Amino acid sequence: MDAQPCRRGRPPRGRRIVTRPPPAAALLFDLDGTLMHTDPIHAAVFIDLFAARGRRIDMAFYLNHLHGRLNASIFAEFCPGEDARALSEAKEAAFRARVSARMPSTPGIEALLDRARTNGWGTAVVTNAPRANAEAMLAAIGLPDAFDTLVIGDECTAGKPDPAPYTAAMTRLGVPPAACIAFEDSPSGLRSAAAAGAYAIGIRSSLDDAALRAAGAALSLQDFDDPALPPVLARLSGGLS
Repeated sequence: MDAQPCRRGRPPRGRRIVTRPPPAAALLFDLDGTLMHTDPIHAAVFIDLFAARGRRIDMAFYLNHLHGRLNASIFAEFCPGEDARALSEAKEAAFRARVSARMPSTPGIEALLDRARTNGWGTAVVTNAPRANAEAMLAAIGLPDAFDTLVIGDECTAGKPDPAPYTAAMTRLGVPPAACIAFEDSPSGLRSAAAAGAYAIGIRSSLDDAALRAAGAALSLQDFDDPALPPVLARLSGGLS
């Protein structure tokens, strides 16, 4: 439909499309840095890419200037005059080459997804990563078919920090913003989720509590086993405000 802010894409492999009532609530997850700790990999790839252009950067530069942004925005700012699409493809191919066939997920995610299924909550991955990267990462952490839908920022009218990706996830799942929790690790992702009306929770994979709250997080967690999470989940079906 023209009103959809994103292309629907295809459902995760192995998931049948069925007609069912919409869930009462939903958990929406960023991928990089939220479901798995990929920031060191992305930083290493960018360090190499910038070094090839005579510029030295470090992890702090990555976190302050590149973290969570779309490649098109990054390369327009830092590599003007170069082919942004070609740079993006090369960067993401280098990233995928460094992603192992099996990598650890953020602690507690499997139990949280089990709870979502038990309670009938919808689930979505909402990411600025290209589809090939997203599918590779979900396979690497053993969760290729664990979510109801996968929203790709590049397939939307705008990526994060625009609310379009999170709005698309809510629309696909049929869940109102007040009944959605979004988990994010970056300022751009938190701004996107909060602007879409979700209850935004920061994951402290690379940034501390103060930085995450400054970007719009209602609270922050170390991981999905954090004792601060269950009280929020207990209020989920009744709406979060």
